[in-house]
Amino acid sequence: MRNTIKHALMAAATLAISLSAYAADPAEGRWKTIDDQTGQAKSIVEIKQDANGTLSGRIVELLNPSKPNPTCDKCKDDRKDKPITGMEIIRGMKKDGDAYAGGTILKPDEGKVYKSKMKLIDGGSKLEVSGCVAFICKSQVWLRQ
Repeated sequence: MRNTIKHALMAAATLAISLSAYAADPAEGRWKTIDDQTGQAKSIVEIKQDANGTLSGRIVELLNPSKPNPTCDKCKDDRKDKPITGMEIIRGMKKDGDAYAGGTILKPDEGKVYKSKMKLIDGGSKLEVSGCVAFICKSQVWLRQ
């Protein structure tokens, strides 16, 4: 009887540890991007945790695109000439304390990839996203959907 209880407790502990590995990251979800120059909503990006624990983000909807079904004609990597809707624009973001770093973000209208950082603000209702080249960084605040 004692061994049965011991095994049951060990199994429950193992299950709890396994489930915590699959817990949703607080940054996961859908985010409305806001253009830092115009202040207008630009797209909806869905952020998900990948199997390796990093975060990635895809544009799931373009809001008021300048032309129907635009492609990333200025991209220089594997995203060249691919549709922007559905495109992965955030890659390799890792949890770094209360922020995220170590990843990149693509600005499809420029075709440029920037080193990126992200941080949840306002209790998780907003996400501050920055892209940097050398020491020059630009930030946007995205809104949780």
